[in-house]
Amino acid sequence: MNSVAVLGSNRLAEDWCRLARDNGLTAARYPRAAEVDPATEVVVETVAHGRDGKRQLLEELDAAAPGATLVLSSCVRWSATAIACWSRRPERIVGFATFHPLAKRNVIELARGLDTGDAAFQTAEALVRRLGKESAEVKDAPGLVFPRILSLIINEAARGLDEGIATAEEIDVALRLGTNYPQGPLRWADEIGLDEVFAVIEGLQEETGDDRYRPAPLLKKLVASGRLGEVVGRGFYEHEEKGGDTA
Repeated sequence: MNSVAVLGSNRLAEDWCRLARDNGLTAARYPRAAEVDPATEVVVETVAHGRDGKRQLLEELDAAAPGATLVLSSCVRWSATAIACWSRRPERIVGFATFHPLAKRNVIELARGLDTGDAAFQTAEALVRRLGKESAEVKDAPGLVFPRILSLIINEAARGLDEGIATAEEIDVALRLGTNYPQGPLRWADEIGLDEVFAVIEGLQEETGDDRYRPAPLLKKLVASGRLGEVVGRGFYEHEEKGGDTA
């Protein structure tokens, strides 16, 4: 395995490219699937929003890379099985879920869709090892484990902030000191990107129909208004804008 094509115009796509190059792989980022070299061995697809766009991307990949190329697809918003239904080659689809910044994540979670082949999954595991990360196979569902649980904590923190139980700073201090989290959930959300968190919550609600996954009104409003966190300079907090695109 020597080459990786990364699809997406978001910070996670930049993370994948940087990590691949740092570990001796040839990596390029493409805004469109149609531009991917057919000889590419692995495609990492990082799009977390927009059902129609995601579906079109998978269809374009069928044409651009019709062979045995592994497609490692973000299942933050959808399950790997749902994503594979948009491809004529479901056996090569492996789901992954993680959050920016990838450099801080020691584990990358992987999920098999119902039709994922063993060869594709083994290649995905080998890629993760090549990148210096641990892999963990988990049950196929939107958000997998870490993104799902963290997003639910953030959602509840946003609900508490909206209800006035404490300020953003007080909520973050309470959770950071009370649970030994590396940072409070609201500041963590700003680092990840509120749109990424919202995608997990919305995907879980759609998948299960369970009201416990209903997005907090404040989180929904912030995303709708474009206040996505550090990347744009405003989220739950005010930040110096770091730049970069969002998914």
